Amino acid sequence: MRALTVEPGRADSAQLDKVPEPPLEDGAVLVRTLAVGICGTDAEIVAGGYGAAPAGRSRLILGHESLGRVEAAPVDCGLAAGDLVVGIVRRPDPEPCRYCAAGEWDMCANGRYTERGIKGLNGYGSDYFRIEPEFAVRIDPALGLAGVLLEPASIVTKAWEHAERIGRRSAAWQPRTVLVTGAGPIGLLAALLGAQRGLEVHVLDRATTGPKPQLVRDLGAIYHAGRLPQADAFRPDMVFECTGAPALVLDAIRRSGSPGIVCLAGLSSGQHEFNLDLAALNRSLVLENDAVFGAVNANRSHYEKAAAALGAADRSWLARLISRRVAPEHWAEALRKQPDDVKVVLDFTQ
Repeated sequence: MRALTVEPGRADSAQLDKVPEPPLEDGAVLVRTLAVGICGTDAEIVAGGYGAAPAGRSRLILGHESLGRVEAAPVDCGLAAGDLVVGIVRRPDPEPCRYCAAGEWDMCANGRYTERGIKGLNGYGSDYFRIEPEFAVRIDPALGLAGVLLEPASIVTKAWEHAERIGRRSAAWQPRTVLVTGAGPIGLLAALLGAQRGLEVHVLDRATTGPKPQLVRDLGAIYHAGRLPQADAFRPDMVFECTGAPALVLDAIRRSGSPGIVCLAGLSSGQHEFNLDLAALNRSLVLENDAVFGAVNANRSHYEKAAAALGAADRSWLARLISRRVAPEHWAEALRKQPDDVKVVLDFTQ
């Protein structure tokens, strides 16, 4: 079968290989891959900056944003042939920390977790994959190809869940406005969840043309191209920073209302130095009772809640998030960013 593989740590080693059928040890459920989403993590692994192959192997099958159809499954496992499923990415430590033991492997305290297509486990970027029933999430077949958005949606769902838990530190907390910085897949899905909660949603991005401004407006949200209103005139109750750009991270923290909540969902490259007045930032956070936290990955509960959120979304809007479908044979094209890209997927049905 075809599989997109890479030698982690070696730049430009990715290639479309012929590999054996997935072994039974990967899981009792056999799934035919329909699509695999491409994100910055995949690009980083291909560039040699991240990733780890399974133990005893030199190459890793890429792909952690999955969508597939069950070919075969054990009786009474909760899945059946024909089901549309998405594979969960992370697996808990074999000697679980207290979080992994509670099913919250996204909060692993010791770092010995593994991740499909990223760290220590082959991913979903092959014609077929096997998976454990408890790590496969069945989704509404009406979602179709948009089901591949479930993995990024699960991360956003976790971010919203944690932000709302923090907000409940005050019995009087009633958020009205939310700012999302970045209109990539994570940012747009964060905006979707804000709109579903009935909030006034603002999205900041650099794009002035292409699909992003209209995608935001079609949510009933407000799009800002390149700049926001003056800080004293716009103080959102919540901010979801989805770019990782240092200047935007700092502006997000400074701009939030009082008391404000800022979720950092984007990862900075670490390639740029940035001057920061830590004393002033500390004073602002303390005096305004602000909260800043980071969020990454997701556990099964987040996948299930994300599936419900996607199921309640407008199907045509979700479909427009998938801006390009690329055949596995042309995988390199999927990694080359185009001006109008939102979410690019490898289409294994081609």
